[in-house]
Amino acid sequence: MAINWFPGHMVKTRREIEENLKLVDAVIEIRDARIVRSSKNPQVDKIIKNKPRLVLLNKADIAESSVTRRWIRKLENDTTRVLEVNSLTGQGLNSIKPALTELLHEKLERSKNRGIVNYTMRVMVVGIPNVGKSSFINKMAKASIAKVGDRPGVTKNKQWIKTKDGIELLDTPGILWPKFEDEKTSLHLAFTGAIKDEIMDIETLALRLVERLSSHYGDRLVERYKIDSVSEDPLETLENIARKRGCIMSKGEIDYNRVAVMLLDEFRGNKLGNITLEWPEEEDEQDE
Repeated sequence: MAINWFPGHMVKTRREIEENLKLVDAVIEIRDARIVRSSKNPQVDKIIKNKPRLVLLNKADIAESSVTRRWIRKLENDTTRVLEVNSLTGQGLNSIKPALTELLHEKLERSKNRGIVNYTMRVMVVGIPNVGKSSFINKMAKASIAKVGDRPGVTKNKQWIKTKDGIELLDTPGILWPKFEDEKTSLHLAFTGAIKDEIMDIETLALRLVERLSSHYGDRLVERYKIDSVSEDPLETLENIARKRGCIMSKGEIDYNRVAVMLLDEFRGNKLGNITLEWPEEEDEQDE
């Protein structure tokens, strides 16, 4: 399933990130805890290089916590700290200042020696569309400063936001990259809404979601949709779900568009329970 998504404003965003990096002390990179690998823009590593980084695994409340903890152990290193957060409720955000203070310890000590006691840490916030970046900034600022939308790509312009924690955040629009590394990455981004549904084949996307969920969360599909079992054929499973939910047209034909939209909405709305689509062990296997 080929997915192409690289509008012109994302080229501009990449340039802005490169140009403004010298203005900040660290970078906060926000990822989706359900798709930690796929929600990482590989260009970010090349752009920020060795700049201190705090990775926030957002939407941790709808991912499997045990897997999220394994991701944290895998990703942390000398220049990177990782936290699991929920930007809507504020869960985990109190740990951000201590984590940044630890990352910037040497710089803060130098400033203190120069007589600067209350140093304002300036941090750039980056992340792909629809990962919760604007919600995070709003929660940190305790006000709706950054514009929030339910569709990817709402945040457009650069803006500095002051927080009550002595941190200044530089917001940037969400940015994807020109070419996805593999089909699994593009599918996971599409499942979670990081790619606009308007450019997708929704019916095929829903079929692939059924295929993915059947291999790890088949019991969730059975329980939610009251089907007898998941089939080896994902189309058969999707059709059984459609019949149970009344997604039927005249003459008893399956309304594939209706069941597809319903399934994707319920997955994104956490109606199927906490689900993680990527595991650090899988990434280790790919690296070997």
